[in-house]
Amino acid sequence: MAVELQIANHGREYNGKMTSIVILSCMVAATGGIIFGYDIGISGGVTSMVPFLEKFFPDVYTKMKQDKKISNYCKFDSQLLTTFTSSLYIAGLLASFFASSVTRVFGRKPSILVGGAAFLVGAALGGAALNIYMLILGRVLLGVGIGFANQSVPLYLSEMALPRYRGAINNGFQLCVGIGVLSANLINFGTEKIKDGYGWRISLAMAAVPASILTLGAFFLPETPNSIIQNSKNHQKAKLMLQSIRGANDVEQEFDDLIVASNMSDSIKHPFKNILQRKYRPQLVMAVTIPFFQQFTGINVISFYAPILFLTIGLGESASLLSAVMIGIVGTTSTFISMLIVDKLGRRVLFISGGIQMFFSQILIGSIMAFQLGDQGEISKKYVYLILVLICIYVAGFAWSWGPLGWLVPSEIFPLEIRSAAQSITVAVNFLFTFIVAQTFLTMLCHFKYGTFFFFGGWVVVMTVFVYFLLPETKNVPIEQMDKVWREHLFWKRIVGDKSDNGRQTV
Repeated sequence: MAVELQIANHGREYNGKMTSIVILSCMVAATGGIIFGYDIGISGGVTSMVPFLEKFFPDVYTKMKQDKKISNYCKFDSQLLTTFTSSLYIAGLLASFFASSVTRVFGRKPSILVGGAAFLVGAALGGAALNIYMLILGRVLLGVGIGFANQSVPLYLSEMALPRYRGAINNGFQLCVGIGVLSANLINFGTEKIKDGYGWRISLAMAAVPASILTLGAFFLPETPNSIIQNSKNHQKAKLMLQSIRGANDVEQEFDDLIVASNMSDSIKHPFKNILQRKYRPQLVMAVTIPFFQQFTGINVISFYAPILFLTIGLGESASLLSAVMIGIVGTTSTFISMLIVDKLGRRVLFISGGIQMFFSQILIGSIMAFQLGDQGEISKKYVYLILVLICIYVAGFAWSWGPLGWLVPSEIFPLEIRSAAQSITVAVNFLFTFIVAQTFLTMLCHFKYGTFFFFGGWVVVMTVFVYFLLPETKNVPIEQMDKVWREHLFWKRIVGDKSDNGRQTV
């Protein structure tokens, strides 16, 4: 049953209901998050499996099993091994710029469809890989899929959602990422026990399941009213779609805002050039800094390499994969909690509290490893379990703050005229620094050792201070009226000025 509501914000009032078409459409679109999470979680698990290492990375396997003199921190230091993980993200980085044009010219739905199709081919190649080249090509195609999906899905969710529930619906994307990570960890835990040594093939090929759901479901997704207005100029069709997804006939206020935003968008012929204008400075800064900071929380160190990290501190192969499952459960549960509270407490509260939680847990993890884990030998089990608990606390802090909000806030702050371009910048920056972190972490762990956690803890302090001073609250603000929050912010109003300076109308 739909629950009727009215959203009153900044002097505007939108009619609408939480309709079944919005719920179902957002569930299908958010499947892109499951694939993203699955690809994040699966790599760390398969790279800790002996048959996989023996086939594709024999040098790493030899160091792990036979070299007794090598440091605990350096057993997995291999550029080829990290290339398997990170190749997905450099491909996503390049694909995101092509995705911007597809999303802007053809709509959100075709971009989601392209992403799903690339996922399918990549999963098939990975599961059937006969050599390292075929393996990495499969990862590259998965990266293309992620580039398209991560560019279009957050925009789709934000444009379909009512302002009052935009945070919860968009956080559904990150919840699906968490579900994907958890699913990958569970599958890795099960396939590792297959005696014939082909378990890693099942792990890689299973990405085709959510990819199929996304690809087939994309054919039936409705296009967003924003995209219909922007691309076809069929205002009647857009209005009927808006009435359908809102479950109300009186949608004039919201529809008028969409028309104004579309007219502004039409005046922008070169969005990547125009985003450099002074009036878009806050959005450009957030498009770069938020995904940068999200990666420098260090979360993908845990997501990619949790099983390897636990092998480093002395857990066995199966126990390491089980520990990764526990972390996945904590992350998914915490993201669900974030969905329930983000539109009540707001974005800033979650960013700041999550940052404090991550900082203290990282400092404690680094301190324990500094005093208890030497270059050779094993750490005592009580400290292994303490590190596991602290990692769970850290993951929980990320999963209700920088995890979901790192995608939510950028997707809701961009005006329509620069939205696709700005989202592409967000995705590209995210992939660039995901690639850098993934490619360098095992080498960093080898050289920095326990200092790696202090390094990321320092960045958490920087990003928390940044949010406190420079990020305004955006909860419940209609997406086409978001420019007002910058004109009212203590710092950013000096940059963007008032409506006479930036040419946008105050509503």
